[in-house]
Amino acid sequence: MLVALGFVAKHGRWALVLGLLGGLVLPELAQALKPWLAELVLLLLFLTGLRVGHRDALLGLKGVRRTLAVVLSYQLALPLLALAGFWLFGLAGSPYAIAFTLMLAAPSVTGSPNISILLGHAPEPAFRLLILGTALLPLTVIPVFWFSPELGDLNAALLASGKLLLSIWAAIGLAFLTCHIALPELEGERRAALDGVMSIALAVIVIGLMSALGPAIKAIPLEVGKWLALVLVVNFGLQASAYLLLGQNMAEEEVVPFSIVAGNRNVALFFVALPVTQSPEFLIFLGCYQIPMYLTVILMRPLFGRPSTEC
Repeated sequence: MLVALGFVAKHGRWALVLGLLGGLVLPELAQALKPWLAELVLLLLFLTGLRVGHRDALLGLKGVRRTLAVVLSYQLALPLLALAGFWLFGLAGSPYAIAFTLMLAAPSVTGSPNISILLGHAPEPAFRLLILGTALLPLTVIPVFWFSPELGDLNAALLASGKLLLSIWAAIGLAFLTCHIALPELEGERRAALDGVMSIALAVIVIGLMSALGPAIKAIPLEVGKWLALVLVVNFGLQASAYLLLGQNMAEEEVVPFSIVAGNRNVALFFVALPVTQSPEFLIFLGCYQIPMYLTVILMRPLFGRPSTEC
């Protein structure tokens, strides 16, 4: 079993591609998984906590100032700049403005440390960004919603972010406790096997997240094509821009994980709380958004490259 899971870890990026395809061609499975997405995401976060370990997480606190600066840039400065641009062009109330502003205001997607691993980089910087970004979301989201009432009810967004924060801390706390008691050292085959399990979990999650996309492709393919083109440009554009900018100011081991988070955000957080996210346009956006997220491990590899030593 360890060998099999290690094989999955070695080829984990293709497992994600299979998950994307499964979300498109297996609509019944996607609908069946959809009610369990929250639990699956927390399971993935628990596994990530095991992979990072409490010792490395504590060591990572030394970089908290840099992480804080990135969180404020990503979750506060970027959405406010985007809002200013949308207002300038008279698009503030459009479905595109709502979707992309919410995306920029969101914290890191919970799978960002796993994506970093699949690209051959350490997960700890992305893990720090996930934890601190989620913790600060109830504060960073206030100015964004204040300047854009089209986004919906601020109280609902704060409630959703609070629930997410508690859930994340519970999953991480349990993972660190398990790591301390049962897995004080995670090396070799066991570490590779855990990476394989996380790759499988990511592939299963994306099937559920794409439950609305398959039917939309059949019904309104041109509209889906517009959304897909936009999310590809925005997601990969943000990652590439962050890589070029952060490479001049950040430690080498942080640049790629931080760049991954620039384009890959937990926009699904708002899906459970804001009525505006129940629109057909937002559901299409959410499905399309999974495609660049899960193709990051393949399409961004030429830019991000690999470190000199394996993580």
